Amino acid sequence: MTQRHRHHYGQDPSQWGELFLPDLPAGARHQGVVVVIHGGYWRSTYGAELGAPLAKDLAEQGMAAWNLEYRRAGNGGGWPATFEDILAGIDKLADLVEPHALDLRKVVALGHSAGGHLAVWAAGRPKLEGLVLGEGGQVDNSSDGVRLTGVVSQSGVLNLAEAERLNLSDGAVANLLGGPSSEFPGRHRIGDPMAALPLDLPVYAVHGIKDDDVPLSMSATYVDASRAGPVPAQLVMVPGDHFALIDVTAEAYLTCRELVGRLLR
Repeated sequence: MTQRHRHHYGQDPSQWGELFLPDLPAGARHQGVVVVIHGGYWRSTYGAELGAPLAKDLAEQGMAAWNLEYRRAGNGGGWPATFEDILAGIDKLADLVEPHALDLRKVVALGHSAGGHLAVWAAGRPKLEGLVLGEGGQVDNSSDGVRLTGVVSQSGVLNLAEAERLNLSDGAVANLLGGPSSEFPGRHRIGDPMAALPLDLPVYAVHGIKDDDVPLSMSATYVDASRAGPVPAQLVMVPGDHFALIDVTAEAYLTCRELVGRLLR
């Protein structure tokens, strides 16, 4: 049976995650954790209910999964709260090691759409050293923070500058960052996964061939830009539309699940 445990990592009602766990033999530990980060163009219309079926399926396949909720634009999120929550939500796993027998030597993020952006952005956390994330605060890059060891991006918005230029989802990027890049160039640079390249961990940029919501260029330009790095990202094309990637019965999702399992091995 799958166990489910909800934990808060802050005082806001949106600062929580739900840990989905498979049963283990007595004395055993879970081998790694998958952080599931939902999409919805960073808006409050969508929440962690999008990630719950994925986390449940991963647990049924023997993987520990942390379905992460966070403040979104429209409910206290945006800049810098959404970004701070992703880092704090991942770091919360350190508090859950003993009560839930977690092993954090491998922590893989699985993020869909805007969640793909946040997952790949979080993977670049070490590159944010010394950069101010929000007014009045620094990014926490302390050595005891939980680091991602791999990412599977599911049609992620991985190129914020291009997403702004294309005006995806009626200004979603400016809505997230509090204004256009002409007004807030620092925010747009820090918030763009492209700015953290090259990374030293594997990223699979999975994209549906019939995706009309997030253009293929979001994944393709990121992968192209990563090629000079020590661990180039890989573009993986799958059948289906934007939502096939989070349909646990679809081939597109099953490919993502297989890649997650590969990263945990």
